[in-house]
Amino acid sequence: MTEAILLVGGRGTRLRPLTVRTPKPMVPAAGVPFLTHQLARARAAGVEHIVLATSYLAEVFEPYFGDGSSLGLHIEYVTEEEPLGTGGAIRNVASRLRSGPDDPVLIFNGDILTGLDIPALVTTHETTGADVSLHLTRVEDPRAFGLVPTDATGRVTAFLEKPQSPEKIVTDQINAGAYVFRRSVIDTIPAGRPVSVERETFPELLATGAHLQGMVDSTYWLDLGTPQAFVRGSADLVLGRAPSPAVPGRCGDRLVLPTATVAPDAKLTGGTVIGEGARIGEGARITGSTVLAGAVVEPGAVVTDSFVGAGARIGERTVLTGTVIGDGAVVGPDNELRDGVRVWCDARIPAATLRFSSDQ
Repeated sequence: MTEAILLVGGRGTRLRPLTVRTPKPMVPAAGVPFLTHQLARARAAGVEHIVLATSYLAEVFEPYFGDGSSLGLHIEYVTEEEPLGTGGAIRNVASRLRSGPDDPVLIFNGDILTGLDIPALVTTHETTGADVSLHLTRVEDPRAFGLVPTDATGRVTAFLEKPQSPEKIVTDQINAGAYVFRRSVIDTIPAGRPVSVERETFPELLATGAHLQGMVDSTYWLDLGTPQAFVRGSADLVLGRAPSPAVPGRCGDRLVLPTATVAPDAKLTGGTVIGEGARIGEGARITGSTVLAGAVVEPGAVVTDSFVGAGARIGERTVLTGTVIGDGAVVGPDNELRDGVRVWCDARIPAATLRFSSDQ
């Protein structure tokens, strides 16, 4: 298995304002665009050729990664003029593949942070003779995911999309967003129209007697679809809980990139990332958070489980908890923003304007 398709065309609407100016896979996690971690893990598993299926802000990818040679890869880019869904995107890039009809092709979504044993998934695919093999993981509450029950041999028996009633929750195994396709199966996906691999391709393959194999791998897995999950995933990469060969530094409580300046008495913990050129003032406390390039956190500010966009400014004594601050936004001194608040790019919040508690 030397080829892969990476689906990076989504608009990332649940992540806004992080994705107003940046496509979801290019939002920084642990100091580099999240896509870098996926590419590095694919390369470590033996992949040499990757086709990126792009759509939203497609022009951002190639200037950053080029031909992929810096990562030891050959990367090609295919842009959808209109969104084609997961299955349609796979079919749309099929002409760029070089594999033979029976060769395995790795396919994975551009918003999943995982410790998946990729070679083990490929081995499972080859030893079982499957047409498609799926990475499955177990979750406590599967209602928000696609359930994939299997028989005693791991063969997939059904696909149940986001069941809500208790009697329909027949397994805690979910589709974890990574697959190995037999190359010839990709050509059976309808071309030129939107197709959902989860709702159309997989159920139809199952109905026609194709062999779909599941492999449960319950190592680290996180869907980075929400700002809270993205912040957590970045922190887990820095802390070493999530594996990646692309973290630009040693794992630990903090990752401070070159040219960033941090006051000697500022406290950075919980997998916090400080981006290039950012400035952290005296007495600031930042826990489990991401501060992007050029941002400023002024003296005495307290930032917890939050994302501070590029060039943003957080005023003195301001408290952020579970908050997203868009690129270029300014939050003045003595504000208090709590769980779920999203401040849009370039917005201005004057001093002592928003609070969730008394100012005394």
